[in-house]
Amino acid sequence: MGRKSIKENKNVYFSSRENLGLTREAASEVLGYVSADRIEKIENEKSSPHPDEVLAMASAYKNPALCNYYCSHECPIGKEYVPTVESKAIEKITLEMLNTLNTLEAEKNRLIEITVDGIITEDEAEDFNRIREHLSQMATAIDSMNLWIDDTIAKGRVEKKLFE
Repeated sequence: MGRKSIKENKNVYFSSRENLGLTREAASEVLGYVSADRIEKIENEKSSPHPDEVLAMASAYKNPALCNYYCSHECPIGKEYVPTVESKAIEKITLEMLNTLNTLEAEKNRLIEITVDGIITEDEAEDFNRIREHLSQMATAIDSMNLWIDDTIAKGRVEKKLFE
């Protein structure tokens, strides 16, 4: 195992590799087809990673969050459509979900009133947008739950077959 870098402002790929205690050479061996030179270029932001490289790093570094980071921060399409998902404790995720579910339960009838005719009128738009924001919060909580599951599996804390 090599020394840890003293470089400040390491990107997520650099930090993920180091957190696992891998040198670039060792990471290259684990990744199989990504050279140590290519890893260095990605980590020092001289080159952007390709999606297949990110998938390989996420698996090899046991950090599934790398995929969301890539999609929400680096992919031109993802930057527009993919929200950033934070790694959180399962307890926090569950409470956020339950809070949003309670809010949505209270707004369920209003959503039916707004959408029953297939038209959202000007006087309904404010309520509809508020409900839509709560639905977006629920989607983010679900994504956080899925990231927690992927992370728990990657770190070997639970068997994948339990979630299939």
